[in-house]
Amino acid sequence: MVTPAEFLKSTTSGTRVVVRHLIDDGRATDSLGYFHLADDTHCVVATKRGLETIELAKVIAAKEIPPPPAPRPRATSSE
Repeated sequence: MVTPAEFLKSTTSGTRVVVRHLIDDGRATDSLGYFHLADDTHCVVATKRGLETIELAKVIAAKEIPPPPAPRPRATSSE
């Protein structure tokens, strides 16, 4: 079985991913966005908040996810 760190190291730049990782207080959080790069200790994900650098040692899970849904059409008033 491939570990989350191994998955990230082999992922192609531009792939949409979600990465669950531990934060300083011990809780977990998710980073959802487009995979940018990974080295032996960190990976970078481009999220809506900007580039997030994540320590691979703190990654709990990671997987590829489908593209976001198309935007819904806006409702217009019938005046």
